[in-house]
Amino acid sequence: MAGVRRYAAARDAMAAVAPDLRSPLMPFFPTTWRAWQLPLFRLAGRVRTPAGRGVTVTERRVGEPVVRVLITTPTEGQGPRAGVLWIHGGGFIIGTPQMEQSGTARLARDLGVVTVSPDYRLAPEYPFPAALDDCMATLRWMRANADELGIDPDRIAVMGASAGGGLSAAVAQRSHDEGIPLRAQVLVYPMLDDRTVLREDHAGRGRFMWTPSSNRFGWTSYLGHAPRRSDAPQYSAPARRDDLTGLPPAWIGVGELDLFYDEDVDYAERLKASGVPCTLVTVPGMYHGGDVSGEKSLLLKDFHPSAQAHLRTYI
Repeated sequence: MAGVRRYAAARDAMAAVAPDLRSPLMPFFPTTWRAWQLPLFRLAGRVRTPAGRGVTVTERRVGEPVVRVLITTPTEGQGPRAGVLWIHGGGFIIGTPQMEQSGTARLARDLGVVTVSPDYRLAPEYPFPAALDDCMATLRWMRANADELGIDPDRIAVMGASAGGGLSAAVAQRSHDEGIPLRAQVLVYPMLDDRTVLREDHAGRGRFMWTPSSNRFGWTSYLGHAPRRSDAPQYSAPARRDDLTGLPPAWIGVGELDLFYDEDVDYAERLKASGVPCTLVTVPGMYHGGDVSGEKSLLLKDFHPSAQAHLRTYI
């Protein structure tokens, strides 16, 4: 009966989803995160998705405090290659590099790049700036060990989805301010603005996968306090930055039913207005993370290829 009630409650919201992006599991996606759920989901995140052929995956520990990183290298061709700092998603509260290993392997095969993905510290145990510090430490390590990794230190991009996209945007901002060059940034439905938590009307967005209540829990865990309109620490919420000039060329993709739609479109428009080359791709009828379950959807035939084309252009 509980399952029937959940389906009935989700019927109208599911009708707005593109037919080939619908999943029978959608009504059972988590709608509200609680601290007691984290150990179970973090354990599930330790399972590796398959890398497949054509790549080798190695593990290193870098920095202080130590950050575990997964390195995915194509088996064919020779370096020096471009490098991609790949930052996993998970709302700042869950996720691991191995959970997204299929994606890093696909990128390494298709583009001939080396991907490096940090197992950054998670909130709420480690609030901002722990995760960003770990990502920056990984970027510095990539540059310092470029010969060993077989990459060109001047051909590095940053890429991530959801919270990983938000961290990628923060890395792009901080690396610019610290004089560390990046060739490009790829932000897949990025989590950019804590002030979205403070909005009351989301125009029907955020019904699946990542909801307004989940967003409140994620941002509160990351910031160490509930979001407030007055301020947030520098780099914690990239959408709050006023001056976007000089940032690396960006690709931003988001579904039109995604809770992050407005903040992502606004950030893309502001990047363009600041003179930063930016490609914005929006997908009608797609909710947050809908590209994972709807990988074969015709609506998505250009989504990930467009992101790869952006990387090919700039790295």
